[in-house]
Amino acid sequence: MKRGKRIGVYICHCGRNIAGYVDIQKLMEKISRLRWVSLVRDNKYLCSEEGQAIIKGDIREGLIDRVVIASCSPAMHEKTFRRAIEGAGLNPFLYQHVNIREGCSWVTPDREEATHKAFELIKAGVQRVRFLEPLEPLKYRAIPRTLIIGGGLAGITAALDISEAGFGVVLVEREAQLGGWANRIWRGFPNMIPVREYVNEKVKQLLGRPNVKILLNSEVLSLEGFTGNFTARIRCQGEVIEEKVGTVIVATGFSPFDASRKPEFGYGRHPSIITTADMEELLGSGLPEGSLQRVAFIHCVGSRDQTVGNPYCSRVCCTVVAKQALLLKQSHPQTHIYVFFMDVRTFGKGYEELFEEAQRAGVIYVRANPGEIFPRGDKLVLRYEDTLLERPAELEVDMVVLAIGMEPPKGTRELMKRLRLNASSDGFFLEAHPKLGPVDTTSEGIYLAGCCQGPKDLPDTLSQAHAAAARATKIFHLGEVTKDPITAVLDPEACSLCRLCEKVCEFGALSFDPKTKRMKVTEAACRGCGACAATCPSGAISLRHFNHPQILPLIQALTG
Repeated sequence: MKRGKRIGVYICHCGRNIAGYVDIQKLMEKISRLRWVSLVRDNKYLCSEEGQAIIKGDIREGLIDRVVIASCSPAMHEKTFRRAIEGAGLNPFLYQHVNIREGCSWVTPDREEATHKAFELIKAGVQRVRFLEPLEPLKYRAIPRTLIIGGGLAGITAALDISEAGFGVVLVEREAQLGGWANRIWRGFPNMIPVREYVNEKVKQLLGRPNVKILLNSEVLSLEGFTGNFTARIRCQGEVIEEKVGTVIVATGFSPFDASRKPEFGYGRHPSIITTADMEELLGSGLPEGSLQRVAFIHCVGSRDQTVGNPYCSRVCCTVVAKQALLLKQSHPQTHIYVFFMDVRTFGKGYEELFEEAQRAGVIYVRANPGEIFPRGDKLVLRYEDTLLERPAELEVDMVVLAIGMEPPKGTRELMKRLRLNASSDGFFLEAHPKLGPVDTTSEGIYLAGCCQGPKDLPDTLSQAHAAAARATKIFHLGEVTKDPITAVLDPEACSLCRLCEKVCEFGALSFDPKTKRMKVTEAACRGCGACAATCPSGAISLRHFNHPQILPLIQALTG
């Protein structure tokens, strides 16, 4: 095996994240004395254009033929550096990433200890990179068709984009009609557009598309295969069918918080205690004149609440309340409207202006901690703590509106298992990266759109749906799938046919071929997790880029 002899080591300061705890100058001096290291450089932000340019320049000048980068987690920027290295003409797999932020500077305040550990990790990386070999990406054709799970606004928007691009769509919706929760929204903020009419128009457009197949009252039972060639089993009103697709978009939306889980607010026990979802329908149908003298809205019911397991903010509730309170005040000027809040988060474009307009219209905002609601005669009494005056108080009202938040829809956990996707700490579908991959998932070829990934307003839902459609059709435009070559390699002569690898593979990449009587690897389905290689009792399976001759030098450097 050819060993690299001109290794360049690049150390990132990551601002103060690394440089504040690791002695960069001392580290560089020690590394420069290592055998095989041709040069050592540092940069404040190595992932920046300036930092990448330094690496590219050294490669183009022929100063190095292997690269070691010591910076943050490879989950953040491994692909960034691979692209930079490849752009300079060097094979992107002749590069070793060393994590000295999460692995060193973030785990100890001891500067000497952090510097020593950083050196040991980089030294091990230098030993491993010598034995790395060039790898070429795998390429294969893709089925130009997308499965969209969920027929709400996000799913409809993504389906329209994909069909307009000339590709096929299979849209699966578990309800009897398309539109989802958008069908229940009367006016959209901040400009009060009629949302139902907008959704109906989009549905009409979708129904007229010949390359869109819509399956209502249906659910996805399983998904097998790999990017570019998935097989989905779908149950349609008792019948189970299979659909071949190249990519998948999950757009399953959300479920509103069940306000009866906050029994102190009395939802379900009194007809005049309603939710913002109920109020939306009442505003659309029209409230009777003169029926309400006082109305109270309560923020954060089911959001930012550890007692019900939802510590997160649902993001839209504050603006929904401002919108509904304003619309109610405009239609019923004589009604006194009170909004009880912890704080107000109207974050979107034009949302703060809407909040201010509601106040100018006469909506009274009360900073408070509501305690309980109970009837008194024909009125409701809201008992609360005034957190500004720091004293308890009561208010008699005719109606209470609970601003409920968003939760993952029922069946989300089961669907995650079927699609082999992960959940965030809040229970929503987890994106690949909050900044660098907000619509991607850790499963290649599967993307997220809308509130299934977390609470969103309509503009953000539409934006993410457009983005997911663009990501899902990228391989269709290219005409082929380009896949990372880090896959399992099987030595049939050493294989004992125990088939343990087949059992541990979560992606169906290993299977027994009855014709040849041998195990085979479907490279396109392999995700390079290494579970099969770790399980194989005869050592017949290895992983490209992580085989024994490449890993053992790293281990020896750490333990020697």
